[in-house]
Amino acid sequence: MQVLYNTTKLHEIMMRSTRLLGIFLTTNPITNTVAFSPRLSAPTRTRLRSSRLFASEADSKYDYDFLVIGGGSGGVRASRIASSYGAKVALLESRLTHGMKPEYSAIGGTCVNVGCVPKKLMVFASRYPGEIAEMSGYGWKGATAGEFDWKVFLENKNKEITRLNNVYNNFILKNAGVQVTEATGKLSGPNSVTIHETSTGKTSELTAKHILIAVGGWPFKPNIPGIEHAITSNEIFYLEEQPKRMVVVGGGFIALEFASIMDGLGTDVTLMYRGDLFLRGFDGDMRTHLREEMERNSNIDLKFNAYPVEIKKQDDGSLIVVDQDGNEIECDAVLCATGRKGKIEGLNLESAGVKTEGSFIPVDEYSRTNVPSIYAVGDVTNRIALTPVALMEGHRLADTLFGGKDRPVDHEYVASTVFTTPEIGTVGYTEEEAAAKFGDIDVYKNRFRAMKHSFPQSETYSLFKLIVESKTQRVVGCHVATDGAGEMVQGVAIAIKMGATKEDFDNTIGIHPTSAEELVTMRTASYFYRNGVKVEKLE
Repeated sequence: MQVLYNTTKLHEIMMRSTRLLGIFLTTNPITNTVAFSPRLSAPTRTRLRSSRLFASEADSKYDYDFLVIGGGSGGVRASRIASSYGAKVALLESRLTHGMKPEYSAIGGTCVNVGCVPKKLMVFASRYPGEIAEMSGYGWKGATAGEFDWKVFLENKNKEITRLNNVYNNFILKNAGVQVTEATGKLSGPNSVTIHETSTGKTSELTAKHILIAVGGWPFKPNIPGIEHAITSNEIFYLEEQPKRMVVVGGGFIALEFASIMDGLGTDVTLMYRGDLFLRGFDGDMRTHLREEMERNSNIDLKFNAYPVEIKKQDDGSLIVVDQDGNEIECDAVLCATGRKGKIEGLNLESAGVKTEGSFIPVDEYSRTNVPSIYAVGDVTNRIALTPVALMEGHRLADTLFGGKDRPVDHEYVASTVFTTPEIGTVGYTEEEAAAKFGDIDVYKNRFRAMKHSFPQSETYSLFKLIVESKTQRVVGCHVATDGAGEMVQGVAIAIKMGATKEDFDNTIGIHPTSAEELVTMRTASYFYRNGVKVEKLE
């Protein structure tokens, strides 16, 4: 069993006594907490394994040990883990069931309500026409995609999101002992929050030893005439009808994913991006490969170095997008995927002296703000805006505050996927980043037609790429563009995070016939970098 004492003096005394008493000591860098455990017999350790580590102090001074504002991925995870350690935890979320404006999101956060989950369902739906188009090559005659029913899809999607809202509220959080309140919260001091209940309008104040801000982000729209006619990644999940023509503005993964989705569902899509090539920050070869695949295998009209300066609504309800050169594109919907900002409006951060950078809250490696009692995780911190990252940040914060562990965040070798068609799966450093960081790297890559597509003679290609640091031969980057790249790279990410070398990859026997075996069969480097300079061959 572990007991916690909040005193530095006790730590000093116990350190002098550890040999005589046979006690293990650890010090938590955030809470200045000392955790000690006597040497127990194996049966005793087993019997006490489920004991809670944290002894709640809420009754003595504060209403709660931990008060979380925001029920998204990071907030839910942090509150659940904190409660499992014995902390008294409250979580505030403005809505417990999903729906339209003004919130759009609900318990579960952006990911569950207007992000990862409904988007992935749309990705699945959008890929069936491509699958069916190849069926004739496999001997199936007369197969057609049929007609997509937008309303049926949305009805089923809404049922699924409602189910997940219920799972989060009535199972995950309730079973963990977290007190969930349908309310918004704003700071009124370093240890106090004013809450406004959604259903009743009642206002009250709660105090907590630790406060976590996990409110997430919100889509950003450029300030141009007619921008009120544009939608974002919030509204697209609640459109009553599928747009026949859509302009997607942006070049990040959200813009690319929705362009690919809507194209697959039969909408005429124009992608407008102000730069030379989309997916800035991703590996250069992957960016180029995706552009080529979109140009060859989709009906998306790619317009680079173009951006809207005005959106005009016509009498029939259709829209006209005017670009910087005066060109006009007529459409039925404009989706702005031009970035996201932190959702800090109304939090009254200044009351507690919490510093901000723009719309985001800067934090240290323990997710602590400049105010010692206030923390922030997830998209509002502008670190890596991905659901699993928010989960990691929230979990590690709870471990540190209430679990007696020293667990700073870890943002190196985070795997991710762009759910376009084809998918891009990536983990580690891009070629450009690796060359700048390590200087000497070996690059392995191969472009080929996967068996599934070569048999029906589809012009669909895959690209596989490994980045290896020359000195240690550690694989520091893996980038894949192919069907199911996300599923594939998740497994590879474990090896790369553990420090696998190119020899480890080479010693792994491939699964045949698969595209994934390419990762363990690329034997000869395609080219090299030495002192950061690209070299085709080594002398």
